Amino acid sequence: MSTVITNPPELQSTFVDSANMPWQPTEFEGIEMKLLYKDDHGRSTILFKMAPGAVVPLHEHTDLEQTYMLEGSLEDDEGKCTANTFVWRPGGNKHIARSPNGAVFISIFNRPNKFMDGAKFFTSDE
Repeated sequence: MSTVITNPPELQSTFVDSANMPWQPTEFEGIEMKLLYKDDHGRSTILFKMAPGAVVPLHEHTDLEQTYMLEGSLEDDEGKCTANTFVWRPGGNKHIARSPNGAVFISIFNRPNKFMDGAKFFTSDE
């Protein structure tokens, strides 16, 4: 005998069929995304796809950022994140991210990034 737990609507799980979501362009050439989660506090979870040679320009992580690499690689001056590896960056970290051979990865942000050229982050409404 199993117990059935019924949460009220505001506490129920939300399932996202990411495989059937279309890739959305970003303002950065060669970078597409699927926005899996976003809330009013600036938190987001995003599946990214970068074409070979694509670059995320100089930006600052305004809070903790976590990335798990599914395919390919993402590089900066501090190192390289390859398939099945994980990297996290504290708030205040600044870097330029490059993907020489292309990449697919999932990133979790506590707040949107701040781009040095004034570009708005993918989830920024400012």
